[in-house]
Amino acid sequence: MPKALPGNSRDADTHDRVRHDRIDKTGAVTLRVNGKLHHIGVGRTHARTHVILLIQDLHVRIANAVTGELLRELTINPERDYQGQ
Repeated sequence: MPKALPGNSRDADTHDRVRHDRIDKTGAVTLRVNGKLHHIGVGRTHARTHVILLIQDLHVRIANAVTGELLRELTINPERDYQGQ
């Protein structure tokens, strides 16, 4: 049998995930990135709205779970805990 060798580099792989959550009463949603919790401001007008978070590495899209309306799109700044509007 041929000896096992290292495969291709996986540096270009992305971390994709989908998360279902609800915006809290202050208008923010939380997201853990690389072990650190980040608060993302969406707006108090959307308080207690059920949302879907589409996450690809640091790029995040927040959509209303019922209507599909895009509420916010951003790139997470890993050095800040609160991601304001």
